[in-house]
Amino acid sequence: MNITVYLGSAPGNDPKLNTAVRALGRWIGESGHALVYGGSRTGLMGALAESTLRAGGEVTGVEVSFFVEEDLQYKGLTHFYVARDLPERRTKMIELGDAFIAFPGGLGTLEEISEVMSRVALKKLVAPCILYNLDGYYEGLRTQLTHMVKMDLCTPEKLENIRFAADLTEIQAILGAM
Repeated sequence: MNITVYLGSAPGNDPKLNTAVRALGRWIGESGHALVYGGSRTGLMGALAESTLRAGGEVTGVEVSFFVEEDLQYKGLTHFYVARDLPERRTKMIELGDAFIAFPGGLGTLEEISEVMSRVALKKLVAPCILYNLDGYYEGLRTQLTHMVKMDLCTPEKLENIRFAADLTEIQAILGAM
């Protein structure tokens, strides 16, 4: 299974982020799955790619050309694509993925997983969409989704394949049920 992971290119300020992202990468590599991610060598993105590769997994990076021009890409990936812009990158990452995980990240992570959430809700993408809710990182988003339903602006059915997982064990259970 190709697991597309969206996450930050910054390291964040909590050491738990690095520990959790490396455990995720190790599991992807050791379990025989493959990683699809944004292609950067920096921050959490670089740690995820490195841990997946060290565990024997395949890693596909999809980087935007302006980041390649800044030499931010991870060298030595199994596969590497250069997208001309962010929309092309999002499309390629979705095309390559069988399951989607949003690890804690910034605005780019939120933008990318929002497109996956919309496609899943509209049944234009049949795949697990998981928000890795490490230490409650995505609780605000969960509250917002609940509020949308309460306001009759969204239905519970549209949210049924958008899952929140507190840890790697919950992610494994969700993906194992596929």
